[in-house]
Amino acid sequence: MADSEPVPGIKTTPLHALHVELGAKMVPFAGYDMPVQYPAGIMKEHLHARAAAGLFDVSHMGQVRLTGDGGAAALETLVPGEIQALGEGRMRYSLLLNGRGGILDDLMITNMGDHLFLVVNAGCKEQDIAHLREHLPSGIGVEYLGDRALLALQGPQASAVLARFAPAAAAMKFMTALETEVAGVPALVTRSGYTGEDGYEISVPDTKAEEVARRLLAEPEVEAIGLGARDSLRLEAGLCLYGHDIDETTTPIEANLAWTIGKRRRAEGGFPGADVVLAQLRDGPARLRVGIRPEGRAPAREHTPVTDASGATVGEVTSGGFGPTVGGPVAMGYVPASLAEPGTALGLSVRGKTLPAQVAQLPFVPQRYYRG
Repeated sequence: MADSEPVPGIKTTPLHALHVELGAKMVPFAGYDMPVQYPAGIMKEHLHARAAAGLFDVSHMGQVRLTGDGGAAALETLVPGEIQALGEGRMRYSLLLNGRGGILDDLMITNMGDHLFLVVNAGCKEQDIAHLREHLPSGIGVEYLGDRALLALQGPQASAVLARFAPAAAAMKFMTALETEVAGVPALVTRSGYTGEDGYEISVPDTKAEEVARRLLAEPEVEAIGLGARDSLRLEAGLCLYGHDIDETTTPIEANLAWTIGKRRRAEGGFPGADVVLAQLRDGPARLRVGIRPEGRAPAREHTPVTDASGATVGEVTSGGFGPTVGGPVAMGYVPASLAEPGTALGLSVRGKTLPAQVAQLPFVPQRYYRG
């Protein structure tokens, strides 16, 4: 089957035809036919996003609107973040938790004044929407915005590029939102993203997505970037990928995401699994997500066993690959808390051999968010 032909039963985004036109290699991902790379290749795409500006199609993500009085307080019964304290036009990263403190999904929550705007992961959006509808009070509306596309413009030159189309975007700070127009198209712009770079996510009507994408790609700093480089960028930035680094069996504390739990929430609880999470916060978890730097050039892929100094298996890699900016292999995984200190020697069992590695400080590449 040619790359231009979607796999039967697989969904496409509004930019599918553009990806094919640009020569993308298309692969199934989270139920969608998505570009994993373009002709330049993952390495060049990754480095371009770090040096200039990359445009990503993230329209497969779930965009959701919560309406009704008391939406923030209601949502706090499902997440450990302080949502009621979120000012208008501000956004927060948080986690949907189960009764054991396990992570059902990670998501972005934005206070739009008269409603909350959520972005959830593509592979979880049906379950997330069902979860929200089941557990939020009847007065809270949960609307899936299936007629919206989502573009991510990321990199140190993203601000200069977007300012040509939406001048107010240049003054935005990290984790803020703005309703504006981009190239004449009504858009919800947030200064956010998942590469560790400065940048934006741009929500537009699906019928206008290709028009906006073409206008941005016509700028000399901007190149189309696929899922392959998106993954290597977020790994270097130390950011979790749901279903890999975090899932229903990991708690926020184990995942090194304790910072997502607001001070008031730590005192009051009132979120799913609070007894487990707050006990781990107080006493420390048995295991922790850490950065791992393999020695040599061989990358350690997901599920690679991690061993201690005695050779005993103590954990496994949850994300791993080559870090183009780092210039070598990088990984993340879980190890006992006693082995989580940066510099601790580890082993990686790769094809029957134990390769030396050590715990590394996250992120591997400094995050460059614009805080004003």
